[in-house]
Amino acid sequence: MVEVSPRAIKQRYAGGKERPLGSFAALMGVYGTAVLSGAAYVRARRKPLPERVGMQDLGLIAIATHKVARLIAKDPVTSPIRAPFTKFEGQSGEAEVAEEVVGTGPRKAVGELVTCPFCLAQWVATAFMFGLVIRPRETRLAAALFTTVSAADFLQFAYDALQPDEKS
Repeated sequence: MVEVSPRAIKQRYAGGKERPLGSFAALMGVYGTAVLSGAAYVRARRKPLPERVGMQDLGLIAIATHKVARLIAKDPVTSPIRAPFTKFEGQSGEAEVAEEVVGTGPRKAVGELVTCPFCLAQWVATAFMFGLVIRPRETRLAAALFTTVSAADFLQFAYDALQPDEKS
């Protein structure tokens, strides 16, 4: 029979590796608390929720979320945010760093979050969505800035790809 105690579940799941399940659960709790707090703030301020989010806002927020999540998780300039939870490994691409998550428990869990643009996207998108409800003009302006930077990044890569190879 398979033991179902929390310790046994954690050991079975981790397979001998450090997987801070309790700390991940705590991070989910922080996220849930932030969402509930934001919802309580919106309700207390009697801010109306939109019937739907328009395609223009959705596109703007999607691209901005992508850029902000990558900026936090991979940009060399934001490495001081990640440094307590990571070890520098080198470059992973143009203007991006590779880092190894260090530590155990909460330190490892936060490290996994702040180095993963896919994981951060949920948090960033949530902030943008609350921003659209609470301060739509300012949120759209901030999202437009990051969307513009994302487009500029794409153009930098396109420009670089079109340059003749100087190695020959």
